[in-house]
Amino acid sequence: MPFSLIPLLLIVVPISEIAAFILIGGEIGVFPTLGLVLVTAIVGTALLRWQGLGLINRIRSETEAGRLPGRDLVHGVMIMIAGVLLLTPGFVTDTLGFLLFVPAVRDWAWKHLKSKITVVASNTTFSTGAGPTGPNGGANNGPVVDLDEGEFTRKRDPDSPWSSENKAIKDNRGKDRDNEDGL
Repeated sequence: MPFSLIPLLLIVVPISEIAAFILIGGEIGVFPTLGLVLVTAIVGTALLRWQGLGLINRIRSETEAGRLPGRDLVHGVMIMIAGVLLLTPGFVTDTLGFLLFVPAVRDWAWKHLKSKITVVASNTTFSTGAGPTGPNGGANNGPVVDLDEGEFTRKRDPDSPWSSENKAIKDNRGKDRDNEDGL
């Protein structure tokens, strides 16, 4: 969607929502209209939870099987958009939100969006502390280079905040400040 449509949508959607409120409120009354908006928000929240959890399980199983869950990821984005639309008060946004909860509508949208979206797989993994680790207990992120004592030199940097000389100087400065304050 081109960004030039966003300002137009920011004008058209609220006007259509106001028109729908007036039409529906004129037919069924003010309080039933407000009740209907509240009910759609509650139903939308329940649908978001139910379909969202099912989708998360499908994404997890696809990932564990070594397949890229591209379709399911796009469906997840559409379900999130549907949830936001249903939580937004209004009949037009509720209609669009409920339509996005229908799998056939999401498949139709995915079919038309597939050529415009690229899903890229990444080799990045995140460690939770369990699993394969390197020889020093850290994550095994690549090849290990083992150097002998003669293959590297160790320099002492006196300005380093981690050197023992610099730490002792800083500790003494802190004690001198405490003595100046009378502590």
